[in-house]
Amino acid sequence: MRAVVPFDAAAPKTRLGPLFDADERGALAHVMLEDVLDALDGAGLEPTVLATADVTVPAAVQVDGRPLTAAVNAVLEAAAADAAEVLVVMADLPLATPATLERLVEPSAELVIAPGRAAGTNAFVCRHPAFRVDYHGTSYLDHLAAAQAIDASVETVDSFRLATDVDEPADLVEVLVHGASTRTGRWLADRGVELAVTEGRVGVSRG
Repeated sequence: MRAVVPFDAAAPKTRLGPLFDADERGALAHVMLEDVLDALDGAGLEPTVLATADVTVPAAVQVDGRPLTAAVNAVLEAAAADAAEVLVVMADLPLATPATLERLVEPSAELVIAPGRAAGTNAFVCRHPAFRVDYHGTSYLDHLAAAQAIDASVETVDSFRLATDVDEPADLVEVLVHGASTRTGRWLADRGVELAVTEGRVGVSRG
């Protein structure tokens, strides 16, 4: 199985601007990527980082400067030509573990998908040569429709850890609560990011 981790090496995580400057956002994106690579390694998978620019990580790197949809579809097309299975995991899933990834690759369906919040697609396994992605809008629903259109069998994996991607400051709550021992959790703690409760609502603050 080919494991691929798309990674924006140019200007990642701009919506975290209220907490971090550009250099810090780049560092955080890199740390989250390393957490994902650790989880893949623990699951016995050898990933390739599909990056928009060259990046130094303990994994193979394939540079593709095209938008996410085009870059991932190129991977799927190449895999289809070789009759290979493909696992695609987003780089901003710091709570991913070997066990959650093993749950994802275990089903035999032609498309096994782990949705994110707000109808996104955070990870999937593709075993159908005609399936292609479209990451715009409600991509989870779009991918289900795409699978139906090619008569591909589908299984959805309901996983809190794979659903937890980090795009906005509020997303860091889950990392602080459930991922304190991860690279990302330690990075946040070193920079004074902590839970903050205001009028009964839990958010984050930076000391």
